[in-house]
Amino acid sequence: MGRVRAWLADYSWDFVTAQNAVLCAAKNAQHKPTSDGHDATKQLWESRHLNSMPLEEAVELCRRSHRLAPFCFYNGNTFAAIIRDVLAGLSLPAPEAAVVRSMAEHIVSGVATEKEERAVKDFCAKLDTPA
Repeated sequence: MGRVRAWLADYSWDFVTAQNAVLCAAKNAQHKPTSDGHDATKQLWESRHLNSMPLEEAVELCRRSHRLAPFCFYNGNTFAAIIRDVLAGLSLPAPEAAVVRSMAEHIVSGVATEKEERAVKDFCAKLDTPA
């Protein structure tokens, strides 16, 4: 299932909130928590982000968090930016890094094709394979 580590440990809920605020400010959108999804997402994130998990699960946690819509605007962009930053920490050739980032962002945003989802699963599984 891929290398297990605390992929999201550097991204506290305060960081997530600040990331959303920056994205909203850049587009002149109101940064505000939602009444329906904010508390549930915060609880989910805080209960999981420090845990060691396969990279595939980190992508899924970002996807679930986006779907719960903790903020009024730019939920997908917020969590896609986080997974993009996680993936930037991997030592990958530039073309492969760009493709993996794009596919992971599509998964987080909920627009990935089955082929993209399968490719990310395969990539994550490959992380444990010795070179």
